[in-house]
Amino acid sequence: MLRKHTKNKTSFPTDDSLRKSIYLSVQEIAKKWNAPIRNWGIIYGQISIFFKDELMPNEREGA
Repeated sequence: MLRKHTKNKTSFPTDDSLRKSIYLSVQEIAKKWNAPIRNWGIIYGQISIFFKDELMPNEREGA
């Protein structure tokens, strides 16, 4: 994804301009990383079976 943002500009006048361009590109890319996880309900159910004590410490046997 980073290549997509920088391929049109082949040279940068200073190192700071390159850093700024990469920083802004990462900020744009990061917006897409906030998408919800597909099938999270199923995944969480399976994880909660394996790690019941860690996920739900107050619901231990006999408590």
